[in-house]
Amino acid sequence: MIKHINDPRYHDLIQWLKTVRSEQGLSVRDLGELLGEPHQFVVKVETLERKLNVFEYVQYCTALNIDPSIGLNKLSSSKKS
Repeated sequence: MIKHINDPRYHDLIQWLKTVRSEQGLSVRDLGELLGEPHQFVVKVETLERKLNVFEYVQYCTALNIDPSIGLNKLSSSKKS
């Protein structure tokens, strides 16, 4: 069970979200606007200062137009280091 934000599997999931955002040409401000949150929310998520709950994760994926199950499959298939 992932119990803390420093788990490598969680880090990989957030890195994937950050990569997708960047590949789409979105800044943290752009994504914050899409989420209806201040850009600091995105910064804190991407720098692992704040953990996304499952509802926020789905909203994050929706804002990026990606299927949340892709990230969940990545998370469930990655091994704990």
